[in-house]
Amino acid sequence: MNINQYLDSTYLKTAEQANISEEATKQKVMDLVNEAIENNFKLAMIRPKFVGMAKEMVEAANSKVLIGTVIGFHEGTNSTEQKLLEAKQAIINNADELDFVINYEAFKQGKINLLKAEVYKGTKLGLEANKVVKWIIEIAALSNEEIIVLTQLIRDVVLDNFGEENASKVFVKSSTGFFATEDGKPNGATFEAMELIVENAKPLPAKAAGGVRNFEDAVKMVNLGVTRIGTSSAKEIASGGNAKESY
Repeated sequence: MNINQYLDSTYLKTAEQANISEEATKQKVMDLVNEAIENNFKLAMIRPKFVGMAKEMVEAANSKVLIGTVIGFHEGTNSTEQKLLEAKQAIINNADELDFVINYEAFKQGKINLLKAEVYKGTKLGLEANKVVKWIIEIAALSNEEIIVLTQLIRDVVLDNFGEENASKVFVKSSTGFFATEDGKPNGATFEAMELIVENAKPLPAKAAGGVRNFEDAVKMVNLGVTRIGTSSAKEIASGGNAKESY
């Protein structure tokens, strides 16, 4: 299996989170994009401020690597309007894919109409701009039942409003990789959660973000039906090694 085309190579830490300078952060993003180009990964996933630079790098290399960015990251609690503004700017900067953090806190509070409107508006904006859209549900914050219900909500909004012909362009994604868990519990994708997402998102595709530690785990995820894997250790996984980073 050529796992490279399933990998979304990812760097999303801010300078403050990594305890490095802004210039060092920019260099890490450039290194990530170059590595994605060299290894023919599917996509490089980065913060919005770096999208324009990354697209220029890909185009200069005449590469097919896609550039994705995150919207409402990482808490997902900012308003739908704020998320749409952020997404519009990412579209202007030529991002290929938009990964929205859904307002899972509002979901847990039972604000279903807010969630449906957010999914509708964000998906509509992305599809009209010919972008792939992913909805990050943050599985570490949810019970298995909540994972099922939220995944089905996204699926139904997409199918009811945009049809099955657009289903392949809208993913359900597991995690941000930044959720603080207790007692050492995983904050990224697990096999159990991804089975639930894959089964309940169909015909929408599923992305496992974080938690994939090696080539064998990546292959197992693909065999479960996952079509994208987000990782900050794409090169290690592709070469048969073990992930160096927690995401």
